[in-house]
Amino acid sequence: MARIMESVFDIAYLVVVITLGLTLVRRSGRDMETRLVGIMALVLGIGDAFHLLPRVYALNAGGPEAHAALLGVGKAVTSVTMTVFYVILYSVWKRHYHVTASRPLDIVVGGLAAARIVLCAFPQNQWLVYQQPLDWAIYRNIPFALLGIVMIVLFFSRRKAAEGHAFRWMWLAILLSFGFYAPVVLWANVNETIGMLMIPKTLAYVWMVWMGYQNFRERSQNTATS
Repeated sequence: MARIMESVFDIAYLVVVITLGLTLVRRSGRDMETRLVGIMALVLGIGDAFHLLPRVYALNAGGPEAHAALLGVGKAVTSVTMTVFYVILYSVWKRHYHVTASRPLDIVVGGLAAARIVLCAFPQNQWLVYQQPLDWAIYRNIPFALLGIVMIVLFFSRRKAAEGHAFRWMWLAILLSFGFYAPVVLWANVNETIGMLMIPKTLAYVWMVWMGYQNFRERSQNTATS
């Protein structure tokens, strides 16, 4: 039963996120902010599909241990696309709050994202084995966690801005996503039940995308009434 429930949840998540992404891209017109949110959702959904679809298959075809290489490749792809997700979210933040003088922030965000992707490329990650080394799981997630902290601070600092209604809880969604993800990185190899925290972590990402969709609706209504 748990296998079926997880499979249904994973597929439903991918359908919702990718559908929202396609909807936003299709309806964005010349609104680059909405288009970026749509692309961000598609990067999230398509990237996660590389990991979740093989996981659904593995759960129903002998278990994850029997498909370690397939799952590892998917996890590696997801690690990169999740990083790209936050870089796009940073671009959304800049456009939404009309931030122009951002050169130092651009360097910080770009540097952390690049460091994360480079660390993910090291063979020491051993992506093709079922239980990857904990030390490299920590190494590659250090710049990712720092990138998350930067995004939390940026959205938190603007939560009361006049144009921040749709995104006023984005900082909390990011905080929750990392809060649920950190124990999985540190202890999932010791206790597999900790991996269940990926469910609320995933829901936090759905919340982020939904806030982007709500922002699109607010912007559309403002345009219609102006």
